[in-house]
Amino acid sequence: MGAQTDRIVKIESLLRRHRLVNFQTLLHELEVSPATVKRDLAYLRDRLGCPIVYDRAEDTYRLDTSAQVGERHEIPGLWFSAKELHALLTAHQLLSGLDPNGALNRHVGPLLERIHQLVGQSERDKIDVMQRIRVVHAGRRPVEAPCFEAACSALLGRNKLSFRYFTRSRQTESRRQASPQRLIHYRNTWYMDAWCHKNNDLRRFALDAMAEVQVSDEKAKEVALSTVAKTLDGGYGIYAGNKVQWARLRFSALAAQWVAREQWHPDQQLHTLEDGRIELKLPFVDMVELSMDILRHGPEVEVLEPTALRDEVHKQLRLALATYADQ
Repeated sequence: MGAQTDRIVKIESLLRRHRLVNFQTLLHELEVSPATVKRDLAYLRDRLGCPIVYDRAEDTYRLDTSAQVGERHEIPGLWFSAKELHALLTAHQLLSGLDPNGALNRHVGPLLERIHQLVGQSERDKIDVMQRIRVVHAGRRPVEAPCFEAACSALLGRNKLSFRYFTRSRQTESRRQASPQRLIHYRNTWYMDAWCHKNNDLRRFALDAMAEVQVSDEKAKEVALSTVAKTLDGGYGIYAGNKVQWARLRFSALAAQWVAREQWHPDQQLHTLEDGRIELKLPFVDMVELSMDILRHGPEVEVLEPTALRDEVHKQLRLALATYADQ
């Protein structure tokens, strides 16, 4: 902590321990000049909102205890430098990009405003910070704010969640009751890992496919997060399952410049060949998402294993070529 932070913590501690603290006591305890003490008191009162009251007749300072409990000032246990506070503003801008319809912003807005006060920015500076960080979300699937808030409420409150769910792959709709275990933001889409009481198993639900979402009064079924991870995180991408296969892909030297720095999966294995090409091995459960990512590399990648994945990519390339056959 910096010197000023140390002094501010000490001042706040003195004011809490003693009903009245005179100026001489502050000078003695802090061992700084009167001007510095006055600056610290002003910072506490004006920047941090500490309800310090000065009694001119007694030359003493005290905390105003007449405020309601909900408005009571608390000095945070963790202090930040200006650089760290700017980093928090940057993180908020990134968070805003993940925020469906302002659901998160409504709750973190007051915190953001306090951060701005601590940094000491003007209104113009605030706008400048927000405009200089741009988060681009290609292919984003928005989630309605009531749905997102209900999912968060059930997850953190450990309650069951009931909703109507549309399964796109089968074009079917059903009523579900689930016990939320995790929320995941993956490729601009929000998912909820939950125990599905209809299937009596762990399932991954896309929040944008939910409707008529309601938080139940019933307590959620608890599943160890290690079990959730083992069941749903084994394969490639968002597709869940525990029947894991391994793919082996070979990328050209050109594509290797980018792919070698990418993480396709935490358990991937990368091998660089003498000619600059690379071979990438990674686990997968479902071929759909993996084949899509392979196809975006076009002729710069070849599927070596397994045969089923190689055949699927070959089939998709033939179908794509057929689309342009008359040109």
